[in-house]
Amino acid sequence: MNLLITGATGFIGRHLCAHLTAQHHTVVALMRRPHELPNLQASVYSLGGRGTLIKAISGDLAKPKLGITESLAEVDAIIHLGARFAWQLEYESAYTTNVEGSLAIAELARELGCRLVFISGFMLENLQHLNQLGINPAQPERTNWRKVYRHAGAYEASKLEAALKVRSFAAKTALDMVEVQPATVAGHSHTGELDAAQPLFQLIDNLSRGRLALVPGTSEHWLPLTTVDHLVALITAAAIAKNVPERLLCLDSDTPTLQQMLALVGGSIGVKPPRRYVPIPVLRALLSIPGIPKLMNTYPEALNFIQTKRFDTSITDQFLEHQELLRPEIGLAIEASARWYQQSALDKRRA
Repeated sequence: MNLLITGATGFIGRHLCAHLTAQHHTVVALMRRPHELPNLQASVYSLGGRGTLIKAISGDLAKPKLGITESLAEVDAIIHLGARFAWQLEYESAYTTNVEGSLAIAELARELGCRLVFISGFMLENLQHLNQLGINPAQPERTNWRKVYRHAGAYEASKLEAALKVRSFAAKTALDMVEVQPATVAGHSHTGELDAAQPLFQLIDNLSRGRLALVPGTSEHWLPLTTVDHLVALITAAAIAKNVPERLLCLDSDTPTLQQMLALVGGSIGVKPPRRYVPIPVLRALLSIPGIPKLMNTYPEALNFIQTKRFDTSITDQFLEHQELLRPEIGLAIEASARWYQQSALDKRRA
């Protein structure tokens, strides 16, 4: 198949390109800097893919009509991974790229008559959280989004707004759309390679540097995870399979609690994990003090993903079984991520 991908140069995107091209699919990467295609191809080769099956087209999610000036060949599906991410992101930047850019991608999929695989997030399945933010998924047009942006932060709010508005667009236009909702992304289940922007990396980094004296939350709090290789396998299936559910929650229900996770990490890198807890409201208040988030390498927005709610993954489980896809053992993946972090830190010190 011929697949158009946004966000191809990111951590998930590179692994997705490698997975797709290893299966002989061709990829067209929407890139702001298409001259950097050789770097992407080299990265894909290093991950076991076929770089020659990747082409680039100039485009930008923040520009009108995506900034695309050249015609596109036949596209079987668009996979929308691209997003602007940062803690304490500015509203205009988040809205323009993540909301307007997503709607532009949906319109492109409609024009091309192809499937859209839209990557959102697992927090869309936490209805209590949405309700606390003032969001009713059944009537998103009644949402005071400016208020949501103030409470949740621009990154999470823009991702929520984008998903709900793209859902509405798909329903009105009969667009063939599959929404994949990933949990926090852990490293590769075998190599442990982990994205430094992910909350798991920050937890490992803080524990390693002695900045994590207390466990956030309670004994029931957890950070839902999925490995990057499992996520890209699910995204691939969502793009090429014939009968796909409208939404696929990519989340490993066997993810341990946060305290258990830190114990796994500590055992892998030789650091004693904390055993006592700090309530989330107390930690959030502390992080509201200017300068503290940077000092602690933790931002208030990241706390939203640490929670007690458990999720129903039965629909995704049935799809995975039908596609003969197995979830990697998440405990082993966490340990692999911790070892990868430790080796990377050692390599940097040697360099």
